[in-house]
Amino acid sequence: MLVDQTFTFRREQLFPLADAHREEFLAADPFPHVVFDDFLPPDVLEGVLSEFPAPEQPDWDTYDNSREVKLALADTEQMGPATRHLLAEFNSGPFVDFMERLTGIDALIPDPHYFGGGLHQIRPGGFLKVHADFNRHTRLDLERRLNAILYLNKDWEESYGGHLQIWDNDMARCVEKVLPVFNRLLVFATLDTANHGHPDPLTCPSDRARRSMALYYYTSDRPKHEQNSEHTTIFRQRPGEEWNSNARQIAKRWLPPALVDLARSRKRND
Repeated sequence: MLVDQTFTFRREQLFPLADAHREEFLAADPFPHVVFDDFLPPDVLEGVLSEFPAPEQPDWDTYDNSREVKLALADTEQMGPATRHLLAEFNSGPFVDFMERLTGIDALIPDPHYFGGGLHQIRPGGFLKVHADFNRHTRLDLERRLNAILYLNKDWEESYGGHLQIWDNDMARCVEKVLPVFNRLLVFATLDTANHGHPDPLTCPSDRARRSMALYYYTSDRPKHEQNSEHTTIFRQRPGEEWNSNARQIAKRWLPPALVDLARSRKRND
């Protein structure tokens, strides 16, 4: 299949979209977020899907514990040309300018390493418990401010599950559920109170998987009222939910991220 790599984001197309949805983003409950449907030309995503790595391929990082059962891939050398091109476009000047105009956050910095982002894939039975994201990029020493998640799931049905659930600050109720349908883009603010996840196991057919592309955007600083000590992902339980908060999770919450990364690296090399 020939891959069309001529697609580029253009400000004259993106800026009216940002202007039309800025107030919706800022006023969203319980934290700033907005959903765009049919965000890209479909043929652009068809190229990405045609080369999307199968779950059985060895390049995926595997997460399998009581809080997350998923696959992740951030190494662009293991991705196809259409995927690499689209990721680069999401890090391009026109798209970063769009994100600034949409959210009101100036001086955004994209991540060329796609730390924690890139491609994500969840097979039947997989899940990602509700959580607040890590708040700093330790390698670049930057504050994480925005998430952009592009869903790649054609003909995805409600019964398959995989909704991105948005929970209130106190974890008392689910405010919104976003179905991960093809060509849907979700943008939301990265805050310590931005509780989200798809905590219920996927019920899609055995030959399907929940596929997405994740991009994160940073700044050198953040408003004082948002500042907090550096932390990794903070998982949060829903009402009536119980899962094992074992020693590894406790260490992940309280140890410096550099030590957590070192421990994870040693585990992979064992």
